[in-house]
Amino acid sequence: MENGTATRRWNFKENEKLVSASGLTVRSVLNKMMACVDPADTRPVIPLGHGDPSAFPCFRTTPIAEDAISDAVQSAKFNGYSSTVGILPARRAVAEYLSQDLPYKLSPDDIYLTIGCNQAIEVLLSALARPNTNILLPTPGFPYYEAWAAFTNIEMRHFNLLPEKEWEVDLNAVESLADENTVAMVIINPGNPCGNVYTDQHLKKVAEMARKLGILVIADEVYAHLTFGSKPFVPMGIFGSIAPVITLGSISKRWIVPGWRLGWLVTNDPNGILKEHGVIDSITGYLNISSDPATFIQGAIPQILQKTKDDFFSKIVNMLREDADICYDRIKDIPCITCPSKPEGSMFMMVKLHLNLLEDIEDDLDFCAKLAKEESLLILPGVAVGLKNWLRITFACEPSYLEDGFQRLNAFYQRHAKKQ
Repeated sequence: MENGTATRRWNFKENEKLVSASGLTVRSVLNKMMACVDPADTRPVIPLGHGDPSAFPCFRTTPIAEDAISDAVQSAKFNGYSSTVGILPARRAVAEYLSQDLPYKLSPDDIYLTIGCNQAIEVLLSALARPNTNILLPTPGFPYYEAWAAFTNIEMRHFNLLPEKEWEVDLNAVESLADENTVAMVIINPGNPCGNVYTDQHLKKVAEMARKLGILVIADEVYAHLTFGSKPFVPMGIFGSIAPVITLGSISKRWIVPGWRLGWLVTNDPNGILKEHGVIDSITGYLNISSDPATFIQGAIPQILQKTKDDFFSKIVNMLREDADICYDRIKDIPCITCPSKPEGSMFMMVKLHLNLLEDIEDDLDFCAKLAKEESLLILPGVAVGLKNWLRITFACEPSYLEDGFQRLNAFYQRHAKKQ
């Protein structure tokens, strides 16, 4: 048959590397969990698996940000194409915003605007990718780094975060993993998925280790300033004079607008090492062949960064603190899960799953799939962030949802608890 597939040979097929890499993302795992939800269950689905609180009215962004978007659109000044690295007023505003926390002033030339923080990861890993290179990644971590490293043929080497030390970096492991082909290490502060916040002393040790190894530090600070414990947020860029630091961030989390997709890649490198070694040219080269953030969002950035009031930020942080307290307290009532340290930042906590207390549960993936099916409760299995038989729980939602979610989680435990 002329139009059939039996006799005709077609020359195209799937990109196996892309299919494989995409399976590493949080989104793909949560989609699989969502598919397990029983459509006959009339209860609302409780989403404790992802970090997007914008669906809840209590986490609405500030009207200042909404007005800034409206003003940018109505001005008709931002309807054209963006420059490769982002429009100058937006880059200048980001430089001024981030310089408030640094011992030196960033220049607009240090700022590269991206389509959210995810594109910043894509840009940087693509810029660093060369034959035989490797990168050091935290376990647990944010799997988008693994996905993009796999896609760009960068070898991944994983160092542990230490739960008994409030998820500090195992610096001995970092040193033992690195060789002459190691280009960078990633730290995420405040932590996703652990909710940890690093001290300036620990960050300085990270910078000193990077200098010793001749590598740069990729500082993922998308949750910057979302801290509510005893430790304040300290930007890694403070130590850019010790070792080159490339900071990744966005307005997604602090302003509760992940769908606006405005992020940045920032070079904290007073000594000019990145430029000397061609990394800046590689970053610009990638941006020359990629898409840009929407220009009207860029046009709104100066107003958003300069005019947002502290009381908005305080409100968000206080809600996160209260939600984290609820989670941490409710976990104590469910024997099959434990949290090694109370979260002090971001929107997540990691809890250990004790399979020995459960029947008919094979692992964390099985636990979360059955939890979704039986209770319409979505939690991310730890294997998705590199830590098997743990769970990542998001606490950034309405308190009533948290209470309902933990009641369902307790009911699930009671149903599957191993009989004594």
